[in-house]
Amino acid sequence: MTQTRILTPVLIGGAFILMIGFSIRASFGVFQIPIASEFGWPRAEFSLAIAIQNLAWGIGQPIFGALAERFGDRKAIIAGALLYALGLVLSSFAITPLQHQLLEVLVGFGIAGTGFGVILAVVGRASSDENRSLSLGIATAAGSAGQVFGAPLAAALLAYFPWQSVFVIFAALILCALFALPLLRAPSLASRSALEESMGSVVGRAFRDPSFLLIFLGFFSCGYQLGFITAHFPAMVTEMCGAIDPTGLLAGLGISSTTALGAISISVIGLANIAGTIYAGALGKRFSKKYLLAGIYAARTVVAAAFIILPITPATVLIFSVAMGALWLATVPLTSGLVAHIYGLRYMGTLYGFVFLSHQIGSFLGVWLGGKLYDIYGDYTAVWWIGVAIGAFSAIVHLPVRENRVSQPV
Repeated sequence: MTQTRILTPVLIGGAFILMIGFSIRASFGVFQIPIASEFGWPRAEFSLAIAIQNLAWGIGQPIFGALAERFGDRKAIIAGALLYALGLVLSSFAITPLQHQLLEVLVGFGIAGTGFGVILAVVGRASSDENRSLSLGIATAAGSAGQVFGAPLAAALLAYFPWQSVFVIFAALILCALFALPLLRAPSLASRSALEESMGSVVGRAFRDPSFLLIFLGFFSCGYQLGFITAHFPAMVTEMCGAIDPTGLLAGLGISSTTALGAISISVIGLANIAGTIYAGALGKRFSKKYLLAGIYAARTVVAAAFIILPITPATVLIFSVAMGALWLATVPLTSGLVAHIYGLRYMGTLYGFVFLSHQIGSFLGVWLGGKLYDIYGDYTAVWWIGVAIGAFSAIVHLPVRENRVSQPV
């Protein structure tokens, strides 16, 4: 039975798991320079490892969504957390690029089992129709809350421990997320008619619907932009930003180097997105989700273009972080809510998992191209402009989406 109040135990438990998982995931960009420097790798090598992680996350998302709907949400989350921790521990022993790249498959599948596909599906099923969009926004914002402290925590730990030890510490941290499992008491999945319909029937109907394809394509740029910025923005700020004024406000706040500013920028993005994502979820309750999504992607395009055109200074880095942060994960509650509204709740995890695969293909390309084009051109300008272009593409493709519920084969 769905809940009429917003802050339910399911939402609180799901938000805690997302917060822990995403605090670790958002920190990988901080390891870019330390790992590459220790082994003398080109920037593209570690970038490829993180790109593979993002791709594995995308491939694993519909798999874990289906596992959760077949065997139960808790079992899927436990499996995800164990894979996440195992991948981190084994990665701490990796000494070659290939080892890192292969082990990131485990980490990616771990993120899938503890991430949006599984958690948002159970939160969505536990929410009333009236509160579902806002509940999905709050759960998504929890991921941003983790991002607020994930990158700075990694930077702080790296000041005292080698990166290998930090990976092990993070492995223990993700296992702590399992303490929230008692809160995730599975709600009623759906009506009798929804339960009688097979997964294959629902998935097949969705894939024959042009709107599903448009949603799939539109989510690509979100993954590209988030993957690139999370993995490369700290390094980009370190190398391209103007020097920190030793007598200025930032230095007074303890940000005395561009390295520190790069880590803090990821935190600022996460902090701004807590408000942005909750607000987007609230707006999704009142307005057309497809038009909200088109507006968010258009705004991202403008913000990203303005940032790369203007001189990159500490001030523009922070302004960009706030503006992009307000739009960062705002697409997630709207996209997942759109899938739930059109195709129903019974197999929301699986269907959203397939849509999220597009997001992670974008993440793979954003992370990998970031390192590859950096090694070719010596900066990130080309890959940044690619992100601007596909952001505009996503704004356009959401406009033809049919938002009415699909109940019959199309």
